[in-house]
Amino acid sequence: MKLKKRNLLGGFNRFRLMLTLGLAVLLPAAALIFINFSQLRAFERDKLLEAEIHRDFQERLALTEKKMNKKAYAMVDDARQMFPSPDSDAAEKEDKLDVILTKNPWLAHIFLFDENDAVVRSQTGTLSDKTIRDENERILEGYHSWFPHEGKSTVENLHKKPQQILFSNMRTKRADAPAYLAIAYFVLPDVASGRPVMGGVCFDPCYLQQTFFPGMIEEQVNQTPAEAGGNRLAMMIYPTDSDEHEIKPMAASTGWGSGNPEVMRKMDDVFRGLTLGIKYQGTSVEALAQTWVHRSLLLLGFLSLLMIGGLVLTKRVVSKEMAVARLKSDFVSNVSHELRTPLALIRLYAETLELGRITTPEKKQQYYRIIRKESERLTALINNILDFSRIEAGHKEYEFRDTDIADLVHNTLDSYRYQIEQQGFEFEESIDTSLPVVRVDREAIARALVNLVNNALKYSTDEKFLGVKLYRDNGAVKLEVADHGIGISRRDQSKIFEKFYRAGDSLVHNTKGSGLGLSLVRHITEAHGGEIAVESTPGSGSKFILSLPLAAAGPRGSVSGTVQL
Repeated sequence: MKLKKRNLLGGFNRFRLMLTLGLAVLLPAAALIFINFSQLRAFERDKLLEAEIHRDFQERLALTEKKMNKKAYAMVDDARQMFPSPDSDAAEKEDKLDVILTKNPWLAHIFLFDENDAVVRSQTGTLSDKTIRDENERILEGYHSWFPHEGKSTVENLHKKPQQILFSNMRTKRADAPAYLAIAYFVLPDVASGRPVMGGVCFDPCYLQQTFFPGMIEEQVNQTPAEAGGNRLAMMIYPTDSDEHEIKPMAASTGWGSGNPEVMRKMDDVFRGLTLGIKYQGTSVEALAQTWVHRSLLLLGFLSLLMIGGLVLTKRVVSKEMAVARLKSDFVSNVSHELRTPLALIRLYAETLELGRITTPEKKQQYYRIIRKESERLTALINNILDFSRIEAGHKEYEFRDTDIADLVHNTLDSYRYQIEQQGFEFEESIDTSLPVVRVDREAIARALVNLVNNALKYSTDEKFLGVKLYRDNGAVKLEVADHGIGISRRDQSKIFEKFYRAGDSLVHNTKGSGLGLSLVRHITEAHGGEIAVESTPGSGSKFILSLPLAAAGPRGSVSGTVQL
C-alpha cells in the first residue's frame, strides 16, 4: 500500500512538472513560432518580400540615373565654359569650336547659334560618314526652322533653369546599327539674358554606348554589396520603345546574361527615350523570395526541434533529480531502519543476559552469537555509509598492497560461512590457489565481496544457492558471485550500480537496504583499474563478475602505497 501511494505521488509530481513546463515554456514558445510561421506564410501569399525588393530596386535605379545626369551636366558645363564669344568672327568661332572637339573626344558635334548665323562643327574626319553628315545638316536645318521664331523664348527659358542647360535626343545610326544621340543646349556664361545666343554639344553615340553607360552602371553595381546568399545585382540600359518580349540592351553590366529586367525606370531628364533595368545575377526576385521564405521555415522548424529537445532534456534532468531526491529520502528511511533493527536486537539480548534470565551455556552462546552477528551487520552498514561519504567528498583513500587474492577471498568467505549456512544456503566455493600476487586494497576488496554476498543472501527466496568463484582469465583475475534468486531485469541492469538505486521488484522494496552496496562495489573496482559486470535473468538468478587486471600485479615484498581518490 505504501509503495502504491509513493508511485501515485511520483506520477502526480511528474504530471505537475510537465504541466508547469508546458505552461511556462512550451505554450509561449509555440505561440511565437506560430506567429512567425503565419507571418512567413503571409509574406509568401501577399508577395510582401518581392514588393520590398522592387522598392529597393527602384531606389537604386533612381540613384543611378541621378549620378548619370550629374556627370552629363558636369561634362557639358566644362565644354560650355570653353565656348567662344558670339561676337568673334566666323573663322575664330570655328577654330575655337574645333579646339573644344579635340579636347573632348566624347563629342560628336558642337554648334553656336545667334540671331545672325549658326556655326556647326563635327569631329575632324567624320564628315566622310554620310550618317554624321546628315546629323550635321539636321542641326543646321533646326536652326533655320525654329531658332528665328523660338530662339529668344528658348534662351529666356534656359536662363531660368538652375544649370541653364536643356537636353534632347534623336535616333541615329552608327555602323548601320541603331544609335542614340544626346544633344545639350545651353546659354553662354557671359552673354546677356536678353540676347538670343545659344550653344550646344552632341554626345557621341559610340562613346555613350561603349564607355559612358557601361562605366556608370558597372560603378553602381560594384558599389552595391552582394545580398544575403551572395546574390549580386546587374543593370542594363535599353531604348524605351523596345519590344518588351525581346529587349536588347544598349549597354549592360557584367553578369547580366540574358532575359528581361525585374524592375525598369524610364529616364526623363538627360537621357529621355532610354530605360534603366535591374535584376539579380542568375536568379529572379520571385525565386529569391521563395528561397528566403523556405529557408526561414526550415530555420523555424529547426528551432522548434531544438525547443522540443530542450524541453525533453529538461524534463529528463528534472525527473532524474526528483528520482535522486526520492531515492535519498528512501535511503534515509532504509538506513534508519537498518540501524534501528540490529541496535534493538543487541539491546534486547544484552539486557536478557544482564538480568541473568538465561542459565544454560548453550543458550548464552546463542545469544552471544546473535549479538556478534548484529554488531557485524551494524559495522558493515556504517562502513558502507562512511565509504560512500568519503567517495562523495573525494577523500576516499585506498592502500594498495601486494596481496594473495586467493587467501583474501577464502578468509573473507570463512567469516561469513556460518551466516550463509544458518540461512539454509547451498554454498559452492571454487578458488584457484595458483593465482599470482595482485596489488590491491585488502579491506576494499573484502568489502566489495561482502556486499555482493549480502545481495545474494537478501534477494534469494525459494532456491537458496550461493556460488563464489575466483580464477584467472585473459590477463585478469575474475571474482564471480552467483545466486539463484529473483534476478534483475535488463532495464535495471544498467542502473543498479548507481547510488541509491533499487530495482522496481516488490521483493527488493520489501527487503531493507541502503542502495549503496553495488555503487561502492563499482567504485572500488574502478579504483583498482578493473570493471564490474552482471549477467542476470529475472526469476533465474544473477551473476556478478568483478575483474581485476593482472598488469597491476607486483612481486612479493614490493612496497605498499596509498592512493587518495
